[in-house]
Amino acid sequence: MNAIVIDDEPLAVELLEKKLDEIEGIAVIGKYTNPHRGLEAIIKKQPDIVFLDIDMPEINGIELADKVQRTLSDIKIVFITAYPDYAVKAFELKAEDYILKPIQSKRLVETINHISKIDKKKLDSYPMVCCFQNLYFIKHDGENSQVIDVHWRTSKARELFAYLIQHRQKFVRKDVIIEHFWQDANWKDGYGQLYSTIYQIRKTLASIGFNITIISSENSYKLELNDVLLDVDEWENRMEKLSFVNKDTLLQYKKLLNLYKGDFLGEDDYLWAENERSRLRVLWLGYVKKAANYLIDIKKYSDAIILYLQVQKVQPLVEESYFMLMQLYNAFGDRYSVKKQYCGLKKMLQEEYEAMPSEAIQKWYQKWEKS
Repeated sequence: MNAIVIDDEPLAVELLEKKLDEIEGIAVIGKYTNPHRGLEAIIKKQPDIVFLDIDMPEINGIELADKVQRTLSDIKIVFITAYPDYAVKAFELKAEDYILKPIQSKRLVETINHISKIDKKKLDSYPMVCCFQNLYFIKHDGENSQVIDVHWRTSKARELFAYLIQHRQKFVRKDVIIEHFWQDANWKDGYGQLYSTIYQIRKTLASIGFNITIISSENSYKLELNDVLLDVDEWENRMEKLSFVNKDTLLQYKKLLNLYKGDFLGEDDYLWAENERSRLRVLWLGYVKKAANYLIDIKKYSDAIILYLQVQKVQPLVEESYFMLMQLYNAFGDRYSVKKQYCGLKKMLQEEYEAMPSEAIQKWYQKWEKS
């Protein structure tokens, strides 16, 4: 499990990191004395656990945990504090544990073991195929999910399955599939490769107990999900039901936005997936901007920052997110982060395009520097 530690006392951060390093199965991937920097890291790195001090300046640990859980509800929070008075409030936020300073190694191990047991206690209520960011399979109980270890006989079998998932519930002609996957093969060899690969896919699905069928007609194949869910379908259907962003729908809106873990099959270089990838990305960006604009209107700049950090993670080579974050950090009064975003934008444009920020952004930044 990956962990982030946030405490305004540098010595406390170092001591906790040292104790965690001694525990098998946990890795500290970030440590912060500034809670705002810590929140930014949580959004970008999405750890399994956050160890969080409560009594901090600017924003206390309770407020910070609330922001994390409203956006990334799967992250587990463990409060570390010298004050027992906060315990009730901490558990109202469904914190996994509440540890008093000075921290005892034995107590810390008990906490890690408790969290590990929760993670391992899975129920197989329904299976799901996931395609956001990469292709994987999970068995889900609504609260916990178990990633299924899938052994694909060949990379071609994995890719063809992903291709059929994209064209789910529709017949796809066999000659079209062969043209995509075995364009250099002759007619006989191409069909032989196709039949063999479909057989491998069916065996793989049966081995993990997923009731997905591939129907063969004379000239086509069709993949049917049956009782298996697809994360893309679930996300689209639920987002469509939330047409407006307001105080009543905002929390649900943000939770649904967080289900978009990355581009459709984003880690795979499948050219045939690019249109679907672009379509879903445009949808997600539209929903994010709608939510962010509402948050800006009600002056919740820190929440809008969280959303635009997610945009930047998905689209690191697009200028817009950098400029929006510069303006939001300015509204939030965080000059350090304004400069950091501008420097990051300059570096990205130089490395990727050998270019400078647009004239409008440069003028805004120059005016801001003088303010």
